[in-house]
Amino acid sequence: MEPATDEAGATPHVHTRVKRDFWDKLQILVQPMGGLFTALAIGVLGFKSSEFLDRRQAAETNTRLYSELMSRREESESALRKDMFQTIIGSFVSASDKGDLNTGVLNLELLVYNFHESLNLKPLFLDLKRRIARGAATAPNASVRADYVDYMNRLERVARETGRKQVIVLEGVGRKFDRTVDLTVDPEGTSLEEAALTLDSLQATIGIDIVSVDRVNKEIDVELTVETPDPALGRQTKTATFQVSYFDFPMIDNTRLIGGYRCAIVLNNFSDYSADLTFVMFPGEYASLKEKPYYSEVIESVRRENARDK
Repeated sequence: MEPATDEAGATPHVHTRVKRDFWDKLQILVQPMGGLFTALAIGVLGFKSSEFLDRRQAAETNTRLYSELMSRREESESALRKDMFQTIIGSFVSASDKGDLNTGVLNLELLVYNFHESLNLKPLFLDLKRRIARGAATAPNASVRADYVDYMNRLERVARETGRKQVIVLEGVGRKFDRTVDLTVDPEGTSLEEAALTLDSLQATIGIDIVSVDRVNKEIDVELTVETPDPALGRQTKTATFQVSYFDFPMIDNTRLIGGYRCAIVLNNFSDYSADLTFVMFPGEYASLKEKPYYSEVIESVRRENARDK
């Protein structure tokens, strides 16, 4: 059977209705909204980007302002400390010339509390100590002698407090242990109990031998032995003999170890019965400002930091 034709003989076009499912209908509904969603997304992205840039610019501005304020503050503090140091040291020298021990002790206290991390003040302590001892030896009566005893107590108190403060700072970044020397007997030649400490990559075995004790001046001569393993050279031993008193502060008076580390011994207390010592080992960057590190120590420190980051 042939299809029907129109008058011109052409076959008429038959329109077939296509049945659409749910997804086709959904596409028809969503397609016009695509442009709207795109414009909305671009607007939100632009807003967020602008907000992020504003926050970043504000943070950079605040950081720059904070840095400038801190720099100005440090400059002001440095200028103030410089003026303070010149005034105090000038007054200290003047008091020494006049023999005024009370002013001398007061000025030394001010120097210690403000500059103990950067200056070696032990010579000033020893000078005042000698002057106080001479004054006490020639005191005309008990009342004057009591004043000299008070001066000495103030001198020792400020020294012990300063040493304690420095140990607290150093043990926060290092390692320490305490030992007691028995003074009820003659401790000369006594070896204190050894201790093994580990700080970062440094392993050390520490031994302390008592060489002699000066009970009058409250000083102890010690021999310090530090053994550290070395991958290339084997076990290394460092020995040092020095005097420990109340006026030796660990940030100033310390011994260099391999790898840029430092160690020190602090006298905490001295009595007729015992002496309390503290050994502290710490990174070299926490030593006083006058102790400049060697280039090899700086390079080794950078290498340790890089190895730790990896």
